Amino acid sequence: MTSIAQRQELQAKIWRIANDVRGSVDGWDFKQFVLGTLFYRFISENFTNYIEGGDDSVNYANYPDNKITPEIKDDAIKTKGYFIYPSQLFVNVAKTANTNTNLNTDLKAIFDAIESSANGYPSEPDIKGLFADFDTTSTRLGNTVEAKNGRLASVLKGVEELNFGNFEDNHIDLFGDAYEFLISNYAANAGKSGGEFFTPQHVSKLIAQLAMHKQDKVNKIYDPAAGSGSLLLQAKKHFDNHIIEEGFYGQEVNHTTYNLARMNMFLHNINYDKFNIALGNTLIDPHYGDEKPFDAIVSNPPYSIKWIGDDDPTLINDDRFAPAGVLAPKSKADFAFVLHALSYLSSKGRAAIVCFPGIFYRGGAEQKIRKYLVDNNFVETIISLASNLFYGTTISVNILVLSKHKIENKIQFIDASGEAFFKKATNNNVLEDKHIGRIMELFDSKQDVEHIAKSIDNNKVAENDYNLSVSSYIEAKDNKEKVDIVKLNAELSKTVEKINALRTSIDEIIKEIEA
Repeated sequence: MTSIAQRQELQAKIWRIANDVRGSVDGWDFKQFVLGTLFYRFISENFTNYIEGGDDSVNYANYPDNKITPEIKDDAIKTKGYFIYPSQLFVNVAKTANTNTNLNTDLKAIFDAIESSANGYPSEPDIKGLFADFDTTSTRLGNTVEAKNGRLASVLKGVEELNFGNFEDNHIDLFGDAYEFLISNYAANAGKSGGEFFTPQHVSKLIAQLAMHKQDKVNKIYDPAAGSGSLLLQAKKHFDNHIIEEGFYGQEVNHTTYNLARMNMFLHNINYDKFNIALGNTLIDPHYGDEKPFDAIVSNPPYSIKWIGDDDPTLINDDRFAPAGVLAPKSKADFAFVLHALSYLSSKGRAAIVCFPGIFYRGGAEQKIRKYLVDNNFVETIISLASNLFYGTTISVNILVLSKHKIENKIQFIDASGEAFFKKATNNNVLEDKHIGRIMELFDSKQDVEHIAKSIDNNKVAENDYNLSVSSYIEAKDNKEKVDIVKLNAELSKTVEKINALRTSIDEIIKEIEA
């Protein structure tokens, strides 16, 4: 079986399990149990693989817990970030799941033990609370202990049946792909609420390539609104043959999504010492100020959300916002995220940020922020994408590319909203690799292409009230059919002659009938 066919079969099966097991429970509410179980199996097999070290004579799952020495445990936690005793492994818990009358409490104890194993170690903040949303006592699983255990057992046995092959045979990719497949499906089915934490992979790929264009290595990659980590992981995939020296950084305000992002890092084989995801509000409680600057920043922040703005007078003195001399409007925080990203960007790097189109032409504080960005030559490119690419919104969004190392005092505008830049799909439109490649070619060349791409001098943008809307600089192609009036009139005359002749013939026939 090909790897593509194996992935498709695996994905179809895992989605079928997810739907069959949840019963009448809403899929959005049930996602934590399926995702958490998949994660539990992954870290169990990952840890087993580490302990056994490729020695076929060692079977860690059958090893007695009391034979684990403190030295073995200490070394393992320093390397993997956590510890799992043999009896706590997924394979051993799943084996007796259908008959274990204490399954829900046993699972809670195991998850608590895995998390607490990192206490006092450098990995503690990366492991703490990972299973917080996997609530084995939740009424979503059932109203009785028996019902809860039954549903938990069904999830465990379902995930146990999935064929990921041998762990050594690059099957980390299969785990990671299955996890992302589940997240994307839950996001698509949840509508707006799903779109808030997941950027579709095809859009993530474009954003990652824009942020890291022509960089053979980057120090760190950062997402100030990390969601489930999909943008950071696309950056990892894009840089498989290169070097991300100091790892992956992100911040997320939603606790559940924050846990999904951390699990996602582990599932894509990013060890705890190579990622740092923080919980909190990026705009008013920013992390990693001591870690900046970053060579690559990717972000799909929430569109036009409310924030405290000038209700907090100290924010105008914040290093992130002070240079612009004005704060983003309280009702629309979009430019607050943009200025935050710019502040964290290195002198050699790029930031690629998904933006709501309105911020590029509205007046007031947003116009003043645009003036700051243009006058300081930070805006490299603005790309208008096709509509209906994201979950939960059908609008045509823009990508803003910021750079601190521009040479020319020009801004590139790309209209990638036409049918040549996306594939129509049933629910959401899709950017295929050929579409991404076409956009990247335009971005790289900076060549003008009629109706598609154009570079405009900064002073021309200033004369246009710092309007950064793509449609203000790129004339849409006139697809209306051109009509030859002279030819049309001649055809009409002939048609009229035919109609008159037909009427005469009809009148003569009527006369003959009446005679």
